[in-house]
Amino acid sequence: MKYVLLGFVILGLVGVGYNMLTATNYPDTQNMSGRVAVNATELSPLAAKGEEIFKANCASCHGENAGGSDSGPPLVHDIYNPGHHGDGAFLSAAQNGVPQHHWNFGNMPPRPDMTQLHIAAIVKYIRELQVANGVEYQAHNM
Repeated sequence: MKYVLLGFVILGLVGVGYNMLTATNYPDTQNMSGRVAVNATELSPLAAKGEEIFKANCASCHGENAGGSDSGPPLVHDIYNPGHHGDGAFLSAAQNGVPQHHWNFGNMPPRPDMTQLHIAAIVKYIRELQVANGVEYQAHNM
């Protein structure tokens, strides 16, 4: 009986440690509305092209200025900082789709109509918006 109780105590401590660890690495995105205010900024020529492509292909889910909507998460958000979601993550998501993991919007389907050049322009647009809105590189520790 003593060992069973000790096992429950150890499991409880491990669970508390896990919750503390994940709480420091991930914001509570499960209870967020999926929208953030985004301040527009002057864009480089490549980012301006990315804005056009984004509005035509991504804004219906990710919102105007990548601020999120009721259908998809904001991309101008700390969770998408370059240290957690590098540029390659955006490329992979567009080409292959991505299972739901940070937000409750469901899986993102692949966008086979998007070329790597289109995606690169979109990423440049998102990164410039992120910088203008205080989203900075944060090392990701798991």
